[in-house]
Amino acid sequence: LVLFKNSVRSACGSASSATGPFYCPGDEKLYIDLAFFKDMERQLNAPGDFAQAYVIAHEVGHHIQKLMGITDEMNKLRQKLTKTEYNKYSVRLELQADFIAGVWAHHSQKGLKWMEAGDLEEALNAANAIGDDRLQKKSTGQVVPDSFTHGTSEQRVRWFKKGFET
Repeated sequence: LVLFKNSVRSACGSASSATGPFYCPGDEKLYIDLAFFKDMERQLNAPGDFAQAYVIAHEVGHHIQKLMGITDEMNKLRQKLTKTEYNKYSVRLELQADFIAGVWAHHSQKGLKWMEAGDLEEALNAANAIGDDRLQKKSTGQVVPDSFTHGTSEQRVRWFKKGFET
């Protein structure tokens, strides 16, 4: 886990705070500018420590995908598909990371019983707040499904919940 401010260099290249949290398979590290959590709270109305835990768990989900070979399979697909076709698989990869975050939350609660009242709702609210449809609508006033990178708010909530419940 690499915490940074403003910008950072990783094996995946340079990134700024505007990039948001990301996982770099090249160095197998998770990068987070903590200012993102303030933005998530203030601009996206998604406050809470468990909302932050969801974001981190989502990025750890990408590390699990790397360990399982899924990331390498995606890279092979990138060479074979059009950008539009590949993007559909990329969205599925992101939704799988949401599912993995839900699995983590389930097992953390089952084993440690550390979740507080309202924690699950914080995570679901965050998943809803950072869906591509909501972010696009907020920033441009319109929604372009072919340009989605992480899935809709409804999809992100559904896959986190599915991981948590199953």
